[in-house]
Amino acid sequence: MSASDSQGAYLSRSIRSFWRDHPMVVRTSHETTGLELELDAFQRQVTERFNGLNSAAPDDLLSLPWIHRLLDVFLCCQEEFRAVLYNNSTLVSKAPMDRLIADFNERTIKALDVCNAIRDGIEQIRQWHNQLGIVLCAMDKKRSPGEGQCRRAKKALIDLTIAMLDDKDSGSSNMVQRNRSFGRNNNSSKDHNRSLGGHFRSLSWSVSRSWSAAKQIHAIGSSLSAPKGSEIAATNGLSVAVFTMSSILLFVMWALVAAIPCQDRGLHAHFSIPRQFAWATPVLSLHDRILEESKKRERKNSCGLLREIYQIERCSRVMSELMDSVQFPISRDKAVQVREKVQEMAQVFEDVKEGLDPLERQVREVFHRIVRSRTEGLDYVGANSAGLRSMCS
Repeated sequence: MSASDSQGAYLSRSIRSFWRDHPMVVRTSHETTGLELELDAFQRQVTERFNGLNSAAPDDLLSLPWIHRLLDVFLCCQEEFRAVLYNNSTLVSKAPMDRLIADFNERTIKALDVCNAIRDGIEQIRQWHNQLGIVLCAMDKKRSPGEGQCRRAKKALIDLTIAMLDDKDSGSSNMVQRNRSFGRNNNSSKDHNRSLGGHFRSLSWSVSRSWSAAKQIHAIGSSLSAPKGSEIAATNGLSVAVFTMSSILLFVMWALVAAIPCQDRGLHAHFSIPRQFAWATPVLSLHDRILEESKKRERKNSCGLLREIYQIERCSRVMSELMDSVQFPISRDKAVQVREKVQEMAQVFEDVKEGLDPLERQVREVFHRIVRSRTEGLDYVGANSAGLRSMCS
């Protein structure tokens, strides 16, 4: 039997054992069979998806493609969670589920601010990407590099280095001015000032100057603990699904903050996930792997653990050192070295170009999906509560 088969079998046994160990729960064979199947399927799908994320090679972890996969996993889990609540909406409006859903909704509101901060961070990476493009334009690949080309490239590299160092030193606090609303389609954004010192007009959902990504992640995870047996019994097992989705929300927001530059980043979130949940193994493993990545010497003071940020930093540093060593007229060997490094920089430029806009769209989709699901949840909880009140009157 494979590892995934073993985990699936364990999940099925653990959920079935809940019903066996809690005979006081009032059950009808139809509803409990359906609910057991839904909860079992949800737990199994979460486990499989995070096992897939955890199987990423070290070089792929925290890359733009991996972040895309992470957000895809979140959107799929969130949709399945929404379906579980919708199919059991009569239970959702009853205590203690109404309180658990209210707590979950509070966590998602905090996650919306994280999404906005991440959008700011993506814009900052785009600024660095633009500077990288200036270097490539200066270093025309079709001609042997001349003194004027190298001078222009060196100036752009200095600007890029200063910009990235500035964000490390300031904790990216200047990015609060660059926020653009997820709720608007700002067609004039292409015309705004994109210089390193320029600021974007602050629209709705912008985070304040005192906002802290580290504190927001801490707030999302605050008081998050696995449900007790009595709570599981009182909710027919639905509290387990809420805890699962809350933990996923916390991990995904934490991973985004780890990867993308944002205001007052911090990686010291506490993950309290009991090992009996099969999905806890890949989630905690990913948490440990990301923390280990942050401790590497070359990543320790980075403004973001995204692989492409490290590549931009490395390419710009190597190219700057090479520019400093160039003497004119340039020798053939040195010209070959310059062209090789320009090719490497061009590859990084293309990787960022291909991945950044889709990532921004994905973060926007996460934002809107959270808002939509929260609204739907409030609607059917309200409808069920109103129905109960009319029956009692």
